[in-house]
Order: sequence, then structure tokens, then C-alpha cells
Amino acid sequence: MDSCARSFADGFPNLFINNAHDIRGQHVAFLASFSSPAVIFEQLSVIFALPRLFVASFTLVLPFFPTGTFERMEEEGDVATAFTMARIISNIPISRGGPTSLVIYDIHALQERFYFGDHVLPLFETGIPLLKQRLQQLPDSEKIVIAFPDDGAWKRFHKQLVHYPTVICTKVREGDKRIVRLKEGNPAGCHVVIVDDLVQSGGTLIECQKVLAAHGASKVSAYVTHGIFPNRSWERFLHKNDGSEKAFTYFWTTDSCPHTVKAVANNAPFEVISLAGSIADALQI
Repeated sequence: MDSCARSFADGFPNLFINNAHDIRGQHVAFLASFSSPAVIFEQLSVIFALPRLFVASFTLVLPFFPTGTFERMEEEGDVATAFTMARIISNIPISRGGPTSLVIYDIHALQERFYFGDHVLPLFETGIPLLKQRLQQLPDSEKIVIAFPDDGAWKRFHKQLVHYPTVICTKVREGDKRIVRLKEGNPAGCHVVIVDDLVQSGGTLIECQKVLAAHGASKVSAYVTHGIFPNRSWERFLHKNDGSEKAFTYFWTTDSCPHTVKAVANNAPFEVISLAGSIADALQI
């Protein structure tokens, strides 16, 4: 099953679901990517149409739930866009099999999992098992230490990484600057892997790397489930061919953000970890 995306003269999408009759009675999954506001409307139009085609069940796979990444409700008038998106998704029509199943990876703010209504069944997955598989393949796998850039990352991920020694960093304000410091743990002589759910500009990761190196880490790598990298900020991490020291040995991210995958492919230190197997397993539940 696929859909045909065309446009009317005014720019709005003119959509058609090919072979719609053939999906009657089938278990249907839609893999979505809300990578920019421009592509969300046309995907939502198809998503709302599919459960009405007499399908046996409908699953929406949205690896990256993007709208909440900067959500800070600090004053009257701030709009909770993540809540708005969750309400829209929660109103997907019910199929013959019942509510829509929704698969999301490492949602940014944990409270966002409670934004969804009863018409969808959210399944919150994580990319951490894929990272652990990759770490076990490293020649220095016995000398891995996991670093968290702040307490929030520690609360989110530490229970999944209990078999590794950990380091926790913290961000403190000094005047107008935010400075990263080592809060607890010892990275000396180890390959330290910084773990977080997502990266935007990468400034925090860079400051963490400097602190860890200053405290004796032999190597520093990073893992984020969602590599957003607006304005090509991934370029800050590239290995240069000028003989300079490589700040990050590896930078792992999943393929949840397709534009990033295309940009960083085959560019050291980046390695893209595919979510395909994990998504396939989730669809079998």
C-alpha cells in the first residue's frame, strides 16, 4: 500500500491512496516522519483516512515526536504545541480493530506520554538496546563508562544501563553562561559514552566532552536517539583531516530523523543505527 502525493494549484496536497480496496481486513501500519511543519498536514490526512478503509487494525509509527523539544511553559500565553499534536493524534478514527496503536521512541519530556487521549494506545519504545548491542561490539567494551549530561538524562536512561559505571554531569549558571561540570563518577582511563535522547545544536555535548577529557577520559563518544541538528550543526562534530585531535571517537544516532541520516552518512564520527528491527518487533506485539 502506498499513497500518491500531488498538489492542487493553491499548493495544498491532492492525495490518493493506491490499491485502497486491497487493504480491507489487513493489519495496516503507517511509518510517519514529522520532520518539518510543511509535511505534517499531508501525512495526517492519510493517517486519518486509513482506519476508515475497513482495516483490521491500524498502527502509527512516529519514531520522533518533535513538537515538545523546546516546550517550556513559563508564562501565561505559552502554547503547549506538544499537547496540541497529541490531541490531534488522539482523534485518529477508530478502526475495526479498535484504537490506533502509536509507537514512539524516547519521547523528549516524560510527561508528554500523558498527553494522549483514550482513542490511541501509545507504546513508548527506546533506542538504548540498540546502543548496548553496538557497545558490546567495541574492542574496548570492558572499559565503557556511560555519562549523562544532566540529571534529566540520568533519570530517563540509568535503569537501562545499570551494568555500566556511570558519570553524571551538571549544568550550572555563572552569570549569563551555562557551564558543564562533573557532578559524580570517575571517567579516568575509560571510553566514556555520553547518552541523551536528542541533540539540537550540540553545545552541551561539546562542553561535556571537554569536562570528561579534562578528568582523564581516554576516549569520548556520544549517543542520541534523535539527531535533529538544525542549521547543519552536525558539522561541528566532523573529523577533520588536518591531524587535529578527534573530540568524539564515535557519534551514534538512529534513523528517526531522515534528513540527518542523509547528511551524516559516511561522515566520521557518525554511525547511524537503524530502528527497522526494533520497529518490526514492536509491530508484532
